[in-house]
Amino acid sequence: MKNKSRITLLPLNQSFEVEEGSQLHDVLFTYGVEFPCGGHARCRGCRIRINEGTLPITAPQKQILSDKEIEEGWRLACQGEVQADLVIELDQWKSDILSDDSSFQFIPMDGLGIAIDLGTTTLAAQLIDRTTGEVLAIETAINPQARFGGDIMTRIDAATRLKRQNEMQRMIRVQLYGMITELFESSKRSKSDLKRIIIVGNAVMHNIFCGLDVTPMGFHPFEPISNNLEIFSPKDLEWDLDGNVSIEFLPGVGSFIGSDILVGAWVQSMSESDEVRVLVDLGTNGEIMVGNREKILTASTAAGPAFEGAGISMGMRAATGAISTVTLKNGEIVPKILGAKSPRGICGSGLVDAVSAYLDMGLIKADGRFLDGESIMVMDPVMITQKDIRELQLAKGAIATGIRLLLHELGSSEDDVEEVYLSGAFGNYISKRSSRRIGLLNFPQKRITTAGNTALLGAKKALFNEQKINHFYSLRKITEHLDLSMHPDFTEVFAELVNFPQK
Repeated sequence: MKNKSRITLLPLNQSFEVEEGSQLHDVLFTYGVEFPCGGHARCRGCRIRINEGTLPITAPQKQILSDKEIEEGWRLACQGEVQADLVIELDQWKSDILSDDSSFQFIPMDGLGIAIDLGTTTLAAQLIDRTTGEVLAIETAINPQARFGGDIMTRIDAATRLKRQNEMQRMIRVQLYGMITELFESSKRSKSDLKRIIIVGNAVMHNIFCGLDVTPMGFHPFEPISNNLEIFSPKDLEWDLDGNVSIEFLPGVGSFIGSDILVGAWVQSMSESDEVRVLVDLGTNGEIMVGNREKILTASTAAGPAFEGAGISMGMRAATGAISTVTLKNGEIVPKILGAKSPRGICGSGLVDAVSAYLDMGLIKADGRFLDGESIMVMDPVMITQKDIRELQLAKGAIATGIRLLLHELGSSEDDVEEVYLSGAFGNYISKRSSRRIGLLNFPQKRITTAGNTALLGAKKALFNEQKINHFYSLRKITEHLDLSMHPDFTEVFAELVNFPQK
């Protein structure tokens, strides 16, 4: 029998015992410690401080942490193995997860339905009365797979190289069933009234949940084994629900384009519009759709992680302690911090605002270089480094390039676009002005609309539709995936758009 060690977490004042030899990576995820790089010691996202006890210094930590930080007791949780009692200081935060309260047209149906947005980072579920369309209960959570990495490529790596796909599948199925149980407990409604569950998500989340090998998605052309509609019974998933409940994971198009962005385009009526519309999902992944009733083109980019703080030296999600917005007043920077007096990092919207302000002040040049030095202090101790600027340039350049190339393939340009919809967690909070200032969205502000969680809204709408009359499937038929990496003009257009616009 293994010996036990006691771990105490501050400022939570929570204590518990674990077996000696346990990995802190597994232990601390539940308590708010994130692992953006999947626990590979490539970032600082899981930094903790050891107040009492000893956690050995590993070589990767010496590459990431400064000598001063190590001396002060800072460590990377992903590199820790419990060998004795520990008192650990960590910042527990609460993160707002984007849900949906939009109204929509529907034909009343019997019973209850559940809509689920299975995101790479976050999960959102709503219990719907299909006779009235009323939302009876809402549950949100962090995707438990996030301990394996903050983006889809690190998930694929964990699933394939580390052979963790079965574990990741089990984790998400258990988590979602727990959320379903909570929906019924909080609403005081009976599970026996449940008729249908609709799940949407990107192609990687789709394949992991459905038990499809994600190995092909780890290399070019990044195509999944299947991106089709998958239907399950409760028995298939080991969910304690009435056997007649239909559980459907809606289909995507190709590569990383899943049902989450497809239903987003559906609820924005892109396939019913005569004019060209653009939908950009700025979540953990960057996905783009452009088109109208005649044709819709879609593509994905590796932009999302930077917009959500991953890869940024002091980046974090939009949660307690994050600098979320930055304004310029009378020549001075004025940051806003979420839920705290002192900042501990900066989220994507704050980073975009800060860079926009520094561009206006002339402290950052169009090519991304600082006018002076290698970093700028936003608010002590949060600073932006030259590397952070480059990460933002690559992310926004990828999105802007994707939009332009898709429009070009459609025979259109930015001037032809009637409306641009921003969806996803980051898209809901980003400043329209700042997004234009850094060159992320090259459209007039009046054409840009914040659309909220279109994935969850689309899942709710699908609860009221049968496949044979569901316009979602009609939209899917006219949607074509484009591999941006193989486009002959990608390098040239990206080189043009990676820089910031001149004032």
